[in-house]
Amino acid sequence: MNKKWFQLWNIGRLRGKMLDVLSLGRTMLLLAGGSLVFFMLLGAGGLAGQKLSSSPIPSMKGLAASLSSGFFMELLGMEVPHLPQGKEPSAFSGEKVTSFVFQLLTSVNPGDPKSLVSREVPGMAADDPFLLRKGSGGSTGAPVDYHPGTDELAEGGEDAETSVPDEGDKHGDTTTQQPEATVAPSPEPSAEEGTDKSDPQSGTDSTKDTSIKRILIYHSHPREAYNPLLGAANENPSSGVSTKNVMLVGSYITKRLEQLGIGTVHAKEDFPTKITDYNWNFSYKYSRILVKSALSANEEMDSFIDIHRDSQRHNKTTAVIDGKSYAQVYFIIGHANKDWKKNEEFANKIHQQLEKNYPGISRGIWGKAAGKGNNGEYNQTLSPNSVLIEVGGIDNSAEELKRTADILADAIADVYWSSHDAEKVNAPEKVANPTTTPKKSNGAS
Repeated sequence: MNKKWFQLWNIGRLRGKMLDVLSLGRTMLLLAGGSLVFFMLLGAGGLAGQKLSSSPIPSMKGLAASLSSGFFMELLGMEVPHLPQGKEPSAFSGEKVTSFVFQLLTSVNPGDPKSLVSREVPGMAADDPFLLRKGSGGSTGAPVDYHPGTDELAEGGEDAETSVPDEGDKHGDTTTQQPEATVAPSPEPSAEEGTDKSDPQSGTDSTKDTSIKRILIYHSHPREAYNPLLGAANENPSSGVSTKNVMLVGSYITKRLEQLGIGTVHAKEDFPTKITDYNWNFSYKYSRILVKSALSANEEMDSFIDIHRDSQRHNKTTAVIDGKSYAQVYFIIGHANKDWKKNEEFANKIHQQLEKNYPGISRGIWGKAAGKGNNGEYNQTLSPNSVLIEVGGIDNSAEELKRTADILADAIADVYWSSHDAEKVNAPEKVANPTTTPKKSNGAS
């Protein structure tokens, strides 16, 4: 009898344990199912938000832009003992970690005191550029916008932007005279051009037919000038003479691309004299008409490069490489363009070529919003291969601009030929030029 009772007692205890296990299993199953549903809803919400949101601000200003590759290398180094260590200071230093956490929690950049009040002062932070990709030429200084001289401001003031007509692409009648893109003549010679072996007369193979135009070089702010070319020392140099402003840089780039076998159009339109009732605040509307005109006249054209110059002084816009000074460049991506990532990809290919061959030239890729004199997308919705590039600042010389224009054109050509493999075999050999031989950077600005 006792033995039977003992057996019944063991069976009952086992039965209780099994019920406990089953109960725990049901709980775990419910938790797993609930977690799965939660993450599926979270993913669906993220996809829906990405589709519905037309602003790239969350992605452009995300944490990825503020983290260097060294940060991830050091994370791996904690687990991989023999991982090569770089020469850069540790990303986990107290100063860097404290600054990063403080900025993450407060949205205040300790290195930029203005950020402390920018969110409270209306309009103060709305137009601030933000870094997308760092450049070895220094990324602490953001590009500074150009402001026109009195000769470029039309009557009616800055508020007239709201009444400007459309670009004329939907209606045949428009009150604005439409500029037309024209092929520019050869650029004016610079101080170094006499020794430039890229000239066709030096034996370079320039027999490739460049009558099919693939790239447009243009200028939304054509009167951005350089003090050394003007023989002046202004804070805001401006000129309508094409050999004293950004058109000279455009001419250098155009000539180089043509020598590299890429048909290029250089639009040298001086909008203040070309447009009736010109208003500087409509600059990108004027240049948009120009780009569309060039596009309609050249079916194979798919790349549009808007050349500007920065408004900072010489020490902020110049790099010294192997004893020679070069004008530095900024790449600008408009954040009002919902497809900005495609344009940023194009800009990054050029940026990476410069980083590879001429470290110190690029100041990085920056995102910019709408502001005075721009519409926030910089005509970049017209093509994924569209970018705004600022070359040098107000104090860069013709020699510095020429050196940078040549290597920038080389980088653009490399990107172009890499995306046109079928044509690459017919392209001329890379132009030899003593001013554009890759060197190791000795320092930047």
